[in-house]
Amino acid sequence: MLRVTTTSPAPGGADPGQDPSRRPRRRRGRGSDDSNDRGIVSPSDWRRRGIRRSLRTSHVVLLAILAFTGLGPILWLGKAAITPTQDTLRTPMAIFPNGVDWENLQAAWSTIHLDVQFLNTVWVALGSWAIQILVATTAGFALSVLKPKYGPILNGLVLATLFVPAVVLLVPLYLTILDVPFLGVSLINTFWAVWLPAGASAFNILLVKRFFDNLPPEIFEAARTDGAGPFRLFFSIVLPMSKPILGVVSVFAIIAAWKDYLWPSLVLADPKVQPLSVRLPLLQQTIELDVYLAALAISTLIPIILFVLFQGLFLRSAGLGGAVKG
Repeated sequence: MLRVTTTSPAPGGADPGQDPSRRPRRRRGRGSDDSNDRGIVSPSDWRRRGIRRSLRTSHVVLLAILAFTGLGPILWLGKAAITPTQDTLRTPMAIFPNGVDWENLQAAWSTIHLDVQFLNTVWVALGSWAIQILVATTAGFALSVLKPKYGPILNGLVLATLFVPAVVLLVPLYLTILDVPFLGVSLINTFWAVWLPAGASAFNILLVKRFFDNLPPEIFEAARTDGAGPFRLFFSIVLPMSKPILGVVSVFAIIAAWKDYLWPSLVLADPKVQPLSVRLPLLQQTIELDVYLAALAISTLIPIILFVLFQGLFLRSAGLGGAVKG
């Protein structure tokens, strides 16, 4: 008896006796992995030795130019701070032609009483930082999280202050500091004259508000459901999640206060309370060049240290992955 066997077709409609290498290949769609390889230089071009060498050479050259233009002035200032005046004037680009003079740093610190101005600068920077953090976080929290009815109006008013030149505000701000309304006191030659105006930074308020707008609203809803009020919501929920933006605002605030010259020179006329940014230009004509450069090098230490400590906050975001579950 003759048996007829039937063979089911192979998946995809291919003939089972057909060579697998001759089977038609499916075309990849536009959303395939090839789109991930697209760039200025394709992977096939990157495998070519000439192109790879030229690109790496250009990367090294660009990195060297960036390092020279960014670190060059700072490194030269550090070198000039421990170089005698004659060597700096004759051969400014030479590296210690006649040795190192470490006494410049000691003279800059003790002889011209740089320690007093350095401490004044620290107080000015810390006070300005505290006031700016307080105003920026509370104002950003009120506009972004609490969202009052008149919030858009306040947001528009804060934004409008960015279009007012700072020079226009010098005279009315100075008159306000000279005779504070409702108090009848003068804040001239006090650190409060620098701290309080520093808090009125519309840029910091808008920056913090923008960050608060991107926080997950589910966290706030869950906290309100658990009975959290505005203060607990601010201190226990918002601030722990806002470390990156707090670091950015802190660096901006401290560096701005450290290098500010115009406003402290107007309200801090007493040399006993003047910061480095005000006192050093006044001493330029009365001290040696090497001592003056050493004083400038000392005054740049704190901003450099702060950038090294907080530069990671510019590059990484907050870890909010485990904040919302389910």
